[in-house]
Amino acid sequence: MTPSAASSSPGAAGLDIPEVTVAPGDTAATTLTVRNDSDIVEAYSLEVVGDCASWTTVTPARVSLYPGTSETVTIRLEPPRSPEVRAGEMPLGVRVLPAEHPESVKVLETTVHVERFRELRAELAPRRRRGWLRGRYRLAVRNQGNAPAEVGFTAGQPGEELGFAFSPAERTLEPGESAEIGLRVRTGKPVWFGAPVVWPFTVDTTESGDQEEPRREEHAVRVPLDAEFVQIPVFPRWLLVLLAALLALLLAWFTLVRPAVRSAAKEAAHEAVQPRPTPAGEQGAAEQRTGTGTGTGAGTGAGSSTRPGGQGTGAPSGPGGDGSTGDGTSAGGGRQTSQTIDVQTSGGETKTGTYQVPPDSVFGVTDIVVANFQGDEGLLTITFGDRKITTIALETFRNQDYHWVTPIKIPENDAVTVEVTCEKPGTPATGRRARGCHEVLNVSGVLSSTTP
Repeated sequence: MTPSAASSSPGAAGLDIPEVTVAPGDTAATTLTVRNDSDIVEAYSLEVVGDCASWTTVTPARVSLYPGTSETVTIRLEPPRSPEVRAGEMPLGVRVLPAEHPESVKVLETTVHVERFRELRAELAPRRRRGWLRGRYRLAVRNQGNAPAEVGFTAGQPGEELGFAFSPAERTLEPGESAEIGLRVRTGKPVWFGAPVVWPFTVDTTESGDQEEPRREEHAVRVPLDAEFVQIPVFPRWLLVLLAALLALLLAWFTLVRPAVRSAAKEAAHEAVQPRPTPAGEQGAAEQRTGTGTGTGAGTGAGSSTRPGGQGTGAPSGPGGDGSTGDGTSAGGGRQTSQTIDVQTSGGETKTGTYQVPPDSVFGVTDIVVANFQGDEGLLTITFGDRKITTIALETFRNQDYHWVTPIKIPENDAVTVEVTCEKPGTPATGRRARGCHEVLNVSGVLSSTTP
């Protein structure tokens, strides 16, 4: 660098400092010569002013000179490799302040050319996603360079089974600016049965547009981000096992159990219709009771009866012969009924659903079925009136049923209550996590009237 001169005498002209070019993270230096043209010993303080002052130093910062002598100081520039030091031209000034003649202060100026450097940082989350056909990822990108960058995004895979879509496809980032990019990954064909299929892929960020070539001493290489999409089968493995077991049961029923049951039923029916032999003593007594003997009496009687019309005392008194009303209901007026309680709960909340027994009625519960079709997590409590029947963890079942031989009776104005505490909504068959929990309870039994 060509040094410049500054004079301490009043009105003396000084040369400006030559322009300096420096790269962030590197060091550049120039010199400045201070001369004492006065007739006394003078001390000079040197201070850097301007936008470069935070990373520029003057050595030494104070010099003392005899009349007619001079000294050269060094100006050292060390800009950090940071987005805060923008690429381009920046002003630099050095103020020379004489101690004895402060009115002769001078500020020597120059221009600093800050070179451009490029640096992008990217992070992909999550690195592993599961789904039937598609998965969503988030790509966080930050421009760590000192100049605006137009960033593009690319994804690669060894095969052609996956499709990629970035939203947005390009983005312009200022120095130090961050952005979040959406990435959707999709497969072309579903996996119906079997084990999950793992599809690895990579994501990379590139600077598009008119970009300057990087300096030779820059050896930073961006490594593509590795990620995986795990394609799960539409029908899980346990469903295949269940279907195989059901098929085996059906084959056993049709080939073994059903023929044996039909054969046993035929034999029982055949034995029931066969006439039974009557002993001689019993046959005579029967003939005497029915008046079919051949004695000298009238012999035409049909047997005596103690009631008019020839009806015996053992005849049933009800129309159905078994105490029922003959129309499918019980003698007390009961009828089969089924009620459904639907409870929808937001995450972290507790809600209840009820069915209240009508006045002048008794509900005899024989069956309940609970459905957790989303696979929610939390607690479910079933109460009959003031009796707690059960408390179930939602994550332990999808469908659960209970049955009683002896009905549990619930009096009038009491209720069947379902309390659901939603800790975490599940994922239904659509593959998207539900916004809230959703449980359904079906309760069945006999609803009888308490009034005659």
